Amino acid sequence: MADRFLRDHIQSIKPYEPVIPIDVLSKELGLPLDKLIKLDANENPFGMPPSAMKRLANLAFGHIYPDPEARYLKRHLSQVLGVPYQNIVVGAGSDELIDLIMRVILGPGEKLLNCPPTFSFYSANGQVNNLDVVNVQRKPDFSLDFQGIEQAVGSGAKLIFLANPNNPDGGLIPPEVINELLSLPVMVVMDEAYIEFAQGYRSLVSEVMQRENLIVLRTFSKWGGLAGLRLGYGIFPEAIAAAIMKIKQPYNVSVAAAEAGLGALDDLTLLNDRAEQIISERKRVMLRLEKLDFLSPYPSSTNFILNKVIERDAYQIKQALAQRGILIRYFNTPGLRDHIRISIGREEDNNRLLEALEALKA
Repeated sequence: MADRFLRDHIQSIKPYEPVIPIDVLSKELGLPLDKLIKLDANENPFGMPPSAMKRLANLAFGHIYPDPEARYLKRHLSQVLGVPYQNIVVGAGSDELIDLIMRVILGPGEKLLNCPPTFSFYSANGQVNNLDVVNVQRKPDFSLDFQGIEQAVGSGAKLIFLANPNNPDGGLIPPEVINELLSLPVMVVMDEAYIEFAQGYRSLVSEVMQRENLIVLRTFSKWGGLAGLRLGYGIFPEAIAAAIMKIKQPYNVSVAAAEAGLGALDDLTLLNDRAEQIISERKRVMLRLEKLDFLSPYPSSTNFILNKVIERDAYQIKQALAQRGILIRYFNTPGLRDHIRISIGREEDNNRLLEALEALKA
């Protein structure tokens, strides 16, 4: 009975549910990999940028431990973002930084404020850290319940994570609401994983220097096409950044990930052009989805579209598409069981998706 050695709170955790790897799904569905269209995890459909691939092909120091500070990458990020070097921390994906933020700010039993439906890793990792996860549900349109947040902060919540744009609905937090949130005595973490797809919306990166209670997280996974290499970064108040550096694993960002990140920054123009293509495809796909009587898509500022399924079984639609080799996301969680989320792919992939959905109308 080895479980008697486990910490009590670990045994009760409901873990984060990642997507199933595409090679595993290929075997399960009996379809070759080249026949699958992966629209279930919001990855970049264009793949890694050329400069990242070139740097990886010429990687010289894979046998040597990586730089604990990822100095070259941080210096380049500092120049691109216009923020001081010492305010940047690089992580093995923004997931690692989410965990580290919780650990430097909250102790066991302290209150973490979460606003579901949202990125479920916030809640899952709060459980791992034995935190009291206080859920303030979003309104039916996925907007924030500011009064509920205010009450939770008043009852002792010290930290809140907010995806902006939000996952899974793709909506943005209005600037006036952000200002109200930052007026509260709570550390606000803005997770901007999808900000590059939000046309005309200003990132809060530059605001961190003027605020003591704001952290902004970014990732190379979506816009940068490096999801498989696990690379993210955060802009922190200097004292928080220093604390994170104290407790992170010394070699958390691999040599390969850091080199690929530098390559992505070398290809800024290309990546921004690809983001524009994804935005254009999102608009086109949205218009087609709106014409299907069994789907009601939500406005999106991301590289995905959430759809409410009308008078049909959402999971069955996911399965029917999977049998055709098209992978989308279904959430078996409260408030989302009648929804499906579709990532935006290349034009030809989106066409196959739309044709398959059209075939499901009957």
